[in-house]
Amino acid sequence: MCYGKCARCIGHSLVGLALLCIAANILLYFPNGETRYASENHLSRFVWFFSGIVGGGLLMLLPAFVFIGLEQDDCCGCCGHENCGKRCAMLSSVLASLIGIAGSGYCVIVAALGLAEGPLCLNSFGQWNYTFASTEGQYLLDTSTWSQCSEPRHVVEWNVSLFSILLALGGIEFILCLIQVINGVLGGICGYCCSRQQQYDC
Repeated sequence: MCYGKCARCIGHSLVGLALLCIAANILLYFPNGETRYASENHLSRFVWFFSGIVGGGLLMLLPAFVFIGLEQDDCCGCCGHENCGKRCAMLSSVLASLIGIAGSGYCVIVAALGLAEGPLCLNSFGQWNYTFASTEGQYLLDTSTWSQCSEPRHVVEWNVSLFSILLALGGIEFILCLIQVINGVLGGICGYCCSRQQQYDC
């Protein structure tokens, strides 16, 4: 098994997931494609935590590019020891994985809190508040109550869909970074690539 190829595959996957997180977070600022709610500060407070842009997005790009770059590292060794350079690179990728775990964990937590609290919306009494905050997330199972939010239109569906996407994407990123921690440790201990042919090609 070549640990470097596994890391590169994880890296490419993380780039795609990070871009999707950024896109989902940006869409949260524009319910139904309208910009006025953001300018009037009538958005859920958890939208402003930038969980998808920073946590699941920008912070995820750092480990992703580290993983992708492992294939281009010098594989001819260091200090006179063949394959030492690759092992050091694989072990250093564990640190990058921890950054990814922190970012994806932040994305998951904020998305979960956003889902539990529900959106900031105009209720039937003409007040802007968190209509579903007291339901402890039970409103997610009772779609008949979603009509209590009159403005922005379909804001509950909008928030539930996008926060759920962020929750899922952040969870996948977390798992991939966790896999790379294991992959990096094994690669550092066992050697970058256990294939004898791969070592001869260096």
